[in-house]
Amino acid sequence: MDKGRIRHVVAVGSGKGGVGKSTATALLALELRRRDLKVGILDADITGPSIPKVLGLTGPLMDRGEGIEPAVSRTGIPVVSSQFMVEDEKTPVIWRGPLVTRLITQFFGGVNWGALDYLLLDMPPGTSDVPLTVFQTIPIDGMVFVLTPQDLAALIVRKAMNMARELHVPLLGLVENLAYVTCPDCGKRIDLFGTSRVPAVAEEYGIPLIGRLPVLPPISALSDEGRLEQYSGPEVTAYGDAFVRAVDEVTKGSATVL
Repeated sequence: MDKGRIRHVVAVGSGKGGVGKSTATALLALELRRRDLKVGILDADITGPSIPKVLGLTGPLMDRGEGIEPAVSRTGIPVVSSQFMVEDEKTPVIWRGPLVTRLITQFFGGVNWGALDYLLLDMPPGTSDVPLTVFQTIPIDGMVFVLTPQDLAALIVRKAMNMARELHVPLLGLVENLAYVTCPDCGKRIDLFGTSRVPAVAEEYGIPLIGRLPVLPPISALSDEGRLEQYSGPEVTAYGDAFVRAVDEVTKGSATVL
């Protein structure tokens, strides 16, 4: 499957649910968009889509005979998601694996993405049908992995990273979510989960830690209200800087494909 007019296709995964992977995907897309880059999001988490909620998007999607037209966020980010195919946000997608994987390939090859600098794939948890379909059918430039500081999250993300490695997908870096919280009264940084395991995982796999996202109540509130695009902060700017460097290194051939 050809990338067409898309320069870079990057997957964002975690292996484990509930670590903030979709938030990390959306924040990255928003940061890239603020740099006047053209970026889209393919929500590959078919049974647990979150991207439309945080960006305040609703369906249905239209197909005028020349491919699916993606929904477009306030700042101009095209998005496709299974959420646009159901009656409301409480309706579950109850499909068997073959239907899910077929939809993923349609979302990539059957959507009018236009010219993009980056297409971000928000991956589902686990190491089964959908990740396998993505790795084997979509030309991915690399993958970013999101995890929280606990050892359990580090254990599960290793499974997803090892799957990517076995299928020759470049590992671009790690994003540590819920990394710390800053006391609003004294400004002290507090590690809610104790000593982070994330730097050790990065060292083990020889990849950079490209982002540390703290616990920030405004992110949660804006996500719930569908207004995440209003958030910006230095930690997200640094995340965007490191991401662009990581992609450039891999596409220039200077990074090792594990």
